Amino acid sequence: MTDSMTTFDQLELAPAVLQALAAVGYETPTPIQQRTIPIVLSGQDLIGQAQTGTGKTAAFALPLLSKIDLDDARCQALILAPTRELAIQVAEACQTYASKMRGFHVLPIYGGQDYRGQLRGLQRGPQVVVGTPGRVMDHMRRGTLKLEGLRTLVLDEADEMLRMGFIDDVEWILERTPAERQIALFSATMPTQVQRIAKQHLREPELIRIEQKAATAETIRQRYWPVAGLHKLDALTRILEAEDFDAMIIFVRTKLVTQELADKLEARGFAAAALNGDMVQKQRERTVEQLKNHKLDIIVATDVAARGLDVPRISHVVNYDIPHDVEAYVHRIGRTGRAGRSGEAILFVAPRERRMLAVIERATRKPIDKMALPSTEIINDKRIAQFKQSITDTLAEGDVGLFSQLIEQYQQEHNVPALDIAAALARLAQGDKPLLLEKPKAEKRAEGKVKAQERKRERKGTAAAAPSGMQLYRVEVGKQHQLKPGNLVGAIANEAGLDAQHIGRIDIYEDHSIVALPEGMPKATLSHLKKVWVAGQKLKMSLAGERTSASTPTQPPKRRAANKPDKKRKRKPAKN
Repeated sequence: MTDSMTTFDQLELAPAVLQALAAVGYETPTPIQQRTIPIVLSGQDLIGQAQTGTGKTAAFALPLLSKIDLDDARCQALILAPTRELAIQVAEACQTYASKMRGFHVLPIYGGQDYRGQLRGLQRGPQVVVGTPGRVMDHMRRGTLKLEGLRTLVLDEADEMLRMGFIDDVEWILERTPAERQIALFSATMPTQVQRIAKQHLREPELIRIEQKAATAETIRQRYWPVAGLHKLDALTRILEAEDFDAMIIFVRTKLVTQELADKLEARGFAAAALNGDMVQKQRERTVEQLKNHKLDIIVATDVAARGLDVPRISHVVNYDIPHDVEAYVHRIGRTGRAGRSGEAILFVAPRERRMLAVIERATRKPIDKMALPSTEIINDKRIAQFKQSITDTLAEGDVGLFSQLIEQYQQEHNVPALDIAAALARLAQGDKPLLLEKPKAEKRAEGKVKAQERKRERKGTAAAAPSGMQLYRVEVGKQHQLKPGNLVGAIANEAGLDAQHIGRIDIYEDHSIVALPEGMPKATLSHLKKVWVAGQKLKMSLAGERTSASTPTQPPKRRAANKPDKKRKRKPAKN
């Protein structure tokens, strides 16, 4: 069976896992996923030698989740990771892939996080635990992490755990797991000590080695935009207006988004169309032909739909949604810069996707330059230049004699200067679309808020303005709710996947607090944080200055994320 023929449906994954994959736009497995999933499903031990960015997290998580018994509240799978960032990322991936599995729980545990929050999480009975070796050892010693029900143990980035000095901890854990458990060891390289662990603890493992093909054309200039401030659609619109492109392909993750984004771009005056797997072959061929014949300038596509697409006039590739792995990225940008031609590749990167950006740079061995989004002034200069050029082109075509006579007649009849008549006609031709771009309302509001905050601080001597790269957010919990900084840090770090060191100054007032967070927090993250409970209150997080409507707090939900309490203050565990 060739790679192109294999689909996730053919890999015997659980129906709920397949539904979750469809929801997030996964359509075909990467090479390591094709080869690893059947082995993990079978229960056999394995060694996977593959670089980060090849899709190995899904390679072990998908089959592992397919074997979970939701009626068993014991820890059935333990995943060891070298860093807390990777532990959080893997736990989030498991949660995404298990989104259709009711009753499933995964818990990340790592150093630097308060024990009490982790204890509450362990008491809820997570079927999957993802942790760093040191913290996993601590909980095993305390008896708070019991592994008698363990079926699968995954060692992720084993060579990194060796490099960071965790290899003895890993061996300690291995020696105290059930003898019949399955072990899946993943490592980019195979140093002697990692080989020794594999030989000592794995039983007749299957070896899978994936050579990563990450070459990119030298003629492609690669840039990224850190998603911040503007909505992605507005940012894309600015790029489309400012960049001189012939034809462009925009990559998104799901078939649904291809049509939605194409419709929105068409409404904004761009010749755009969708290209996805739901289209019949004739429709697909017609769309590609229109792109070749200059009837379309933009195609919005999924990875699978764009496979094999070769249109010489594609000068730009935009990764509107970051790809799942390096190979997908290389394939995407390979749609431009073909046959020695130059090309442009632009990648949108949200704050929580920075790790994938680093993985892509490392795998392709090429830096991806940060790009500044075209300013309002640049866009307006471009529009004015295009407007003037359209006048020049029309005059060059000639055949304006009749209109000259009409303007002369109107000037004589109404005693209006010819310049005013020309301006009126230009406005008439422009229609309802404004010629110049105004600053977005959100940007204006933000400017107003900053000024208001500065005035307020001058009067009250409160917190300074947010430092560069940070934004101030308001949460509706404060002194009167017995809030401590540690409560807020723990909640935001756990729920937003932020490292605590990236959370800035916190100022606690009587009925609310102000916290500095990295710029460009995704809307989905902000929406989630609004619903998080801390000190018995919903955060209702908003940009500082956007007051939320007051409401009587209801009782917190029975299940909630563990918050990081202040060390000096004891909290009763949440009621179940």
